[in-house]
Amino acid sequence: MIKVGEYNKLKAVRQTDNGVYFASNNPEEEVLLPNKYIPDELYEDDELELFVFKDHEGRLTATTQKPKVTVNKFGYLWCKDVNDYGAFLKWGLDKDLLVPFREQAERMKEDQRYLVYVYVDKVSGRLVGTSRYLRYLRHKTIELEDGQEVELIIDNSTDMGVNVIINDTYQGLIHASDFHTQLKRGDRCKGYIKHVRKDGKIDVSLHASAFDRVSASAQKVLGLLKESEDGSLPYHDKTPAEVIKKELSMSKKTFKQAIGGLYSRKLILIKDDGIYLDGPRKPKSKDEEDE
Repeated sequence: MIKVGEYNKLKAVRQTDNGVYFASNNPEEEVLLPNKYIPDELYEDDELELFVFKDHEGRLTATTQKPKVTVNKFGYLWCKDVNDYGAFLKWGLDKDLLVPFREQAERMKEDQRYLVYVYVDKVSGRLVGTSRYLRYLRHKTIELEDGQEVELIIDNSTDMGVNVIINDTYQGLIHASDFHTQLKRGDRCKGYIKHVRKDGKIDVSLHASAFDRVSASAQKVLGLLKESEDGSLPYHDKTPAEVIKKELSMSKKTFKQAIGGLYSRKLILIKDDGIYLDGPRKPKSKDEEDE
């Protein structure tokens, strides 16, 4: 299936005066790559990874250009022009990204940058942007663990600190007391989940060393490692989910998040045959050895 707003690996199937048509595994789905984007020495059945969008007439179109942001993602983009339809932002394609007036949190101006979310308009099927993006962030069913490493986009400043977008999915906050350098809106960086609150709010830190505890699941895995004879467990990210559930009483996803958090803090090693404590273990006492 050809997906609008994403990169698709497609095969060249036929040439026309306007360009070359590419198809997915479904031969009935075709998209035109216009002549100006056709690379040298393209042959029938050659495969290319192409970005797909709909043009102003609603036709599927492919390009070899690389947009700065894809569908359901955030980007910090320059406003190139404003007209009767809305604002047009530069995002790496010849066709600029439209942000309709109704989707502007504040009226956009030329030569200024804005944080926007890209989505497919349900009516036209075309890609558009919005700076009124809070409704696209997930506020319930938060699938994050304390201590987990995440990707951040710096958002706006508040009296409490700086809002951030987490993994293009959630909103979080870096408290003012947790950073001492200037954070610029639109910057991307790594961060760590400090705490997921019961009310759904998420505290974030820029430094792994800021944590004084690990998640309950990570604590459990770490405890089992320390109790084992050789500081190892025969489980890893390819262990079947049913085995993880039976032996550790946690889901495969929770287990992977737990070991990911422990690994990021250099507490464990992950190998093909299992997980291992990273570094020397505390030696047993004489009483423990006598037991």
